Amino acid sequence: MNSTIDDVTRSRITDVYGHVPDVLADGLKRCFDRSNPPSTPDELWDHRDVVMITYADQIRESGKSPLDAQRQFLLDHNLDELIRCVHLLPFCPSTSDDGFSVADYLAVDPESGDWDDIKRLGERFELMYDLVLNHSSQQHRWFQGFLNDEPEYQDFYTTADPSEDLSEVVRPRSLPLLTEFDSASGKRHVWTTFSADQVDLNYANPRVMLAMLETLVEYARRGARIIRLDAIAFLWKEIGTSCLHLPQTHAAVRLMRHVLDVAAPGTIVLTETNVPHAENISYFGDGTDEAHMVYQFSLPPLLLDAIHSGDTGVLQGWMRSLDLPTDQVTYFNFTASHDGIGVRPAEGILPQERVDALVDVAKAHGGRIGMRTKPDGSQSPYELNITYLDAIADRTKVPAAEHAQRFLATQAIMLSMAGVPAVYFHSLVGSPNDISGVEASGIPRRINRHKYERAELEAALSETGSLQQLVADGYRHLLRVRKQQTQFHPNASQTVLELPTDGLLGFVRQHDDQPALCVLANLSGETRSIDPADLPGQFDLDVLSDESLDQNAPIAMAPYQVRWLKSSSTSDS
Repeated sequence: MNSTIDDVTRSRITDVYGHVPDVLADGLKRCFDRSNPPSTPDELWDHRDVVMITYADQIRESGKSPLDAQRQFLLDHNLDELIRCVHLLPFCPSTSDDGFSVADYLAVDPESGDWDDIKRLGERFELMYDLVLNHSSQQHRWFQGFLNDEPEYQDFYTTADPSEDLSEVVRPRSLPLLTEFDSASGKRHVWTTFSADQVDLNYANPRVMLAMLETLVEYARRGARIIRLDAIAFLWKEIGTSCLHLPQTHAAVRLMRHVLDVAAPGTIVLTETNVPHAENISYFGDGTDEAHMVYQFSLPPLLLDAIHSGDTGVLQGWMRSLDLPTDQVTYFNFTASHDGIGVRPAEGILPQERVDALVDVAKAHGGRIGMRTKPDGSQSPYELNITYLDAIADRTKVPAAEHAQRFLATQAIMLSMAGVPAVYFHSLVGSPNDISGVEASGIPRRINRHKYERAELEAALSETGSLQQLVADGYRHLLRVRKQQTQFHPNASQTVLELPTDGLLGFVRQHDDQPALCVLANLSGETRSIDPADLPGQFDLDVLSDESLDQNAPIAMAPYQVRWLKSSSTSDS
């Protein structure tokens, strides 16, 4: 039967299992035979790419499904002209964790809408979906079959003897690793990396791998341009190891990439690994065989540190290290998402006292701190649960105009860095901390997951001079100007300038043989100036402020100002 698959597929499967299980070979052959893949696009991405991260039920409006209400909101605000791709966080039926405990991978939660709603959204935006592949809900049909000892679901989930030494396993949260369940054959201890309701699938069983590969292809067929592999680092379990980034996990990513390349070429694989930087970028593989994109997890805490410490030296140094193995991969840049601001990705980059200072900032600004248990049993901060806007400044002490300026400075930097930028819905509309959501649910992450009634949101955005209105209008301006700059192609070169580290940051972006664009930022509360002679060329037009500069005079940088500078003789803005 194995002769039915090609040599590359055989090699990818063998890398995971050491051989080619018949069930997987036969299943993939059927999957490929059913495929009618479109032609591979000339480019995977360009300078117009901006992703908006959002929940399927982010906005509610009477008479509409939440998916349709959000689509209408985006169109009414002309955001289809500024946002190219919408990342719908898990929209399947789920029993916990705001969608990340999936009960049916191929259905849409009826509380959000249906596949037709998603199809209509996809007529105006490209789409990105989540594949929550480390675990499913307890209520998934597979797990119920597993508990009932149905042969089809035998060994579908990872189990372990609680007497075994599991101390090396890396834990993302301070929760029990194993959860006891009653099954038809007696008590079983199931691996639950993230929560008792999120039961870990057993990828050592090739039937599990096939089920997820089929889901992956189906998502591409149903409109996904980008597919996010959620919590992929924890995929493979082997007692006696950390169970993190194991060779079989990387081999599984290579297999998933290959299957999509065959069945749906042009579909982008994005890995989500909230870990230290060197571990994170290992998912690029050799630059051709694993993820097309990885989350730029170190960026959010490093930007936050720079603006609070006033020292941009660490940020500058880290940015100089951001080489890519090939031009077939890029970074997925962001500062905020549905999760908190991870601090593990700052490990080995920021001194511990600076990480501790960020924890103190988050607490002082109304945030919560997520903790994880380390192998030695001690606990350490894992993430800051707070909106990025409120992490930037204390709204009770900083005037709205300055608060917006500080926040938008960080966003202007993120939007101009090498990679594809991703904007969280709550950053786009300037949402505050949702303290009542945390208190009502007992879930700290709800601080950054407020769901809006449309009338409530429109009222907030129309309040002249409010922080929310200033942020929303300012963000649209950034996106509008960014869209015109071909130098922001994800694979354009990025050269970090040698500038003083007292709040200044500068880098130059250049694509092919086109004129360069220079990004300058002042992340301090003091006015700074930059000598034009320190820049690699003539940059006399700030396309963000539409201001012409005197090349014979120092470039003034107001507190928290960002400039996107070009040569007026070559400007295409």
